[in-house]
This record gives sequence, C-alpha cells and structure tokens, in this order.
Amino acid sequence: MTDNKHHHSTRFARLRALPPWSLVAAGVLAGGLLGGGYGVLKPPAYTATSYVVVVPTEKSDTATALGFAQAYGRVATQLAVLDDAQVRAGVPVATLRESVRTATSPDAPMVSVTATSAHPSQAAAMANAVARALTEHANDTKADTHVELLQFSRAVKPTEPASASPTVTGLVGASAGGLLGGLVLLVRPRRPEEEPVRAASVPGPAIAADSHGQL
Repeated sequence: MTDNKHHHSTRFARLRALPPWSLVAAGVLAGGLLGGGYGVLKPPAYTATSYVVVVPTEKSDTATALGFAQAYGRVATQLAVLDDAQVRAGVPVATLRESVRTATSPDAPMVSVTATSAHPSQAAAMANAVARALTEHANDTKADTHVELLQFSRAVKPTEPASASPTVTGLVGASAGGLLGGLVLLVRPRRPEEEPVRAASVPGPAIAADSHGQL
C-alpha cells in the first residue's frame, strides 16, 4: 500500500512539474499522428449517384408522381430490386445492401441512388444497376400506378474519393488532441505556487458599545 501511494505521489509530482503548454502540445502531436495514420490505413471511398424521375401519365398528375417518388425511394433498397441489380453490378446482394443508399425530395418527384465503393468504377456500376432495376420494377406496374419511372442521369465514374484524406483526418485528430490536452490541463494538480492566494481576512469595524443614555 505504501509503495502504491509513493508511486501515485511521484506521478502527480511529475505531472505538476510539466509546463502548461507541454500538455496541449503533446495532445496536438498525438492526435495528429493518430488521425493521419487513420487516414492512411483506411482505404479511400468513392461515391457515384444515379437519378431517376417519376413522370405522371395522362391518367395521373404531379402530386401522384411525387407520392410515388417517396415510395420508390424506399423500395430501391429492397431485396426484389437488389436481387435483379446484382448481375449488372457484378457484386452480391449483401454488398449492394451495405453500399447503396437512396434519397428523395419533398419538392421534386426524383429519386437519387448513391453507391459507395473502394473502386470508382464499381461505385458507378452499382448505382446504375440499382437505378435500372428500380426503373424496370416500377414500369412493370405503370398501368396500375399511372406513373412512369425514367432514368434522369446516369452515374459516372468518380475521379476523387469522397472519404477524408490523411491531411484532413490529421488536422481533425490534432484539434481533438489539443482539446483533450487543454482539458487535462484544467484538471491537472496545481503546483503549490499556483494555488490561489487567499486574501487576508480583515476584521470588520468594531460594533459600538451600547450607546443608550449617551445622547
């Protein structure tokens, strides 16, 4: 027990001996190295997006097309669509389920199909395959829905990764490390000379003795 107390007291003494700026600098350095290393080790991710638009037929209107666009945005990642898209995409359904996301707009009857991959060409292939499969599924029932799904824009092979570069992750890590170092500095045991000096208590004015009868 005595050895543990001595060890802790020694560690606190060393911590108190460090200059205040060294803790922040150490945090910035460590965070920058960890963040930059993460950016190097993590493979870059590329994204590609294909757009499809819902068009009303003569028996429908824009409001109906807008409603079906919301529905098709949810259907695009269902098994029936992904199962048909896997052959064109050249990847299994599980990969499509993990890599493909859809989005819709409340103001436009359009669905965006975005795919993410470590390979640029595969990202574009997956986005186009899912958009194509969704279009075919939707048009198989256009006689009942009175809307038609058309491919508005095909996904193109991305030229730059969408994931953060080592420089960006390094800067983020350095910022986080500096913040952590500052927090450690706030809770660091103070040196004796750093303890705030309490102002000496000054006695208040003495209360006058009972003055009854003095006037």
